[in-house]
Amino acid sequence: MTEAHTARSPELPVESGLSHDGREALCQKLADNLAGTYVLYHKTQTYHWNVTGPLFYSVHKLTDKQYKDLAKAIDAIAERIRALGFPAPAGLKNIYQSSAIDDPTGVPEAGAMLRELALDHQHLAGKMRDTVEKAEEIGDTFTADFVTERIGTHEEFAWMLNALAVGDDRGSAPGQASA
Repeated sequence: MTEAHTARSPELPVESGLSHDGREALCQKLADNLAGTYVLYHKTQTYHWNVTGPLFYSVHKLTDKQYKDLAKAIDAIAERIRALGFPAPAGLKNIYQSSAIDDPTGVPEAGAMLRELALDHQHLAGKMRDTVEKAEEIGDTFTADFVTERIGTHEEFAWMLNALAVGDDRGSAPGQASA
């Protein structure tokens, strides 16, 4: 491998009033959020491509909107890490290992896709709450607000996915028994 392929993005000097150690701890949480968002992006797009059956159109349209939003979020989270002075995560192996979201291993039926994606959004929103707490702890109001907005987006996406899953008569929504 050439040096260009193995070079690591340097830590950047930041004199914003936030401590180095605080920024570093926050960036680790952001990197974990980025990893989860990246895997959820991939899973959402995979399900978007492969959905079939009576829910095809609804799921295809909804996941299209969601994976495009997730792609923008990935970039925004990585850029926030860089703005705080640290390198953004690199390497798919590292990203998958750091993700709280499981990589898809197959293509379930539409209702199962919806329920799985909804749970993933809820789980990621929960992880992001830890990031907001860390940002507030070190006095980084911008990152706290930014991540809080992402939490709202994930919760809204989970609601939409769950609402559509309830209409799928081949499975039950989270917390409901099958008929």
